[in-house]
Amino acid sequence: MTIALPTKWVWDSWYVRDGDLWHVFFLQADKALKDPDLRHFNVSQGHATSRDLRNWEHKGTTFAPAESPAWDDYTTWTGSVVKGGDGLWHLFYTGGSRAEDGLKQRIGHATSTDLHNWRRVGDGLALDIDDRYEELSPGHWHDRAMRDPWVMRDPAGDGWLMYFTARVPGVAEPNAGGAIGFATSPDLYDWTLQAPVYAGGTFGQLEVPQVFEAGGRWYCLFCTAPEHYSRAYAASYPGRPVRGSHYLTAEDPRGPWTVAPGPFLDGDPAVDRYAARIVDTGDGLALLGFLHNPGGGAFVGEIPDPTPLTIDGDGRLRLG
Repeated sequence: MTIALPTKWVWDSWYVRDGDLWHVFFLQADKALKDPDLRHFNVSQGHATSRDLRNWEHKGTTFAPAESPAWDDYTTWTGSVVKGGDGLWHLFYTGGSRAEDGLKQRIGHATSTDLHNWRRVGDGLALDIDDRYEELSPGHWHDRAMRDPWVMRDPAGDGWLMYFTARVPGVAEPNAGGAIGFATSPDLYDWTLQAPVYAGGTFGQLEVPQVFEAGGRWYCLFCTAPEHYSRAYAASYPGRPVRGSHYLTAEDPRGPWTVAPGPFLDGDPAVDRYAARIVDTGDGLALLGFLHNPGGGAFVGEIPDPTPLTIDGDGRLRLG
């Protein structure tokens, strides 16, 4: 069974396990909009639970934009959830304001005791960018990218690491400016922005990053589309560029990171899955992402059952 709603489109998602119960959080928008391209600025976050990642009980809307005026009164986009040392669940999310037409993204923070009812920490604002990252540049790029925060414990200490979709300044080719932003925190409340951990000149944007360790290697999953390949990466790509999910690899979560060689991990146009996440089911790794326009058809906006994922002897991720 898929993660699907009869009256709403479902897209980017993130997962957390509490005991034997999986929780999925996802972006959702009403199909009454008619045009799925309008979903991004008519968004809230949905919540569902499952014991097997296949049969889901929907819990309804769990988080939404703040009342105006606020820095996040227009959009509350993709994020991640972790459990802190304080016993609370922490949601980190992407916010945008009506006053800025949703063009400037920032990272927000909310907490919960039950994984459904969330309260913003202060006004919710957790982190903003500085001049190490690209500001809004009309005519060069369509937004000021600071979104899709992925938060995890620091394996080298007691603190926390945050990765996010970003761009670096001073790059002439728009599609060579995409980066993975980085921040650190001792406690999930006070964050220090750091320099990007990846700015390899390969894509205009690396969306929905997810960093994890498996088999002694570090991986950073991301997604992007062919129109955002840099000229150099498109020329080197083995075959026709695709939309989908691929990954970076490193020996340390702070990098240096490099793009995995070969074709995208998940880029079959007949499936057209996007914004994928990798979860450890206990019986192995699996990938979940939403269906975009399979086979070039209409937008679907559903998340199919997980696809098994393996790691070969060379450390390459493989579907199936």
